[in-house]
Amino acid sequence: MVGTFLGILLCYGLFGPLAAAMSKINDAEAEYYTVLRVALISFIKGFPPILAVEVARRSIPSECRPTFTEMEKNCKSGAAAAPPAARLEETPWTMTRSLPRSS
Repeated sequence: MVGTFLGILLCYGLFGPLAAAMSKINDAEAEYYTVLRVALISFIKGFPPILAVEVARRSIPSECRPTFTEMEKNCKSGAAAAPPAARLEETPWTMTRSLPRSS
């Protein structure tokens, strides 16, 4: 009886939430790679770089997609539009990125 209770407690209390969190991280990483894939494919097909970025922007999930004017402003101003730390905090896949390599 104790073994059954312990098994049910571990399944619903530990392994279920752990699996759900892992699935969420995996889905976010898959969305990240999908955006990169769309951008690369559109650039390889011969689209100008700004259009390739726009096609990739449209493939970003709607809850974190920048507006057209935000994207246009960032593309025209270069990478100096936001500090690197701010850009990393905004992305949903930052939990999966690896640590920087030491030289």
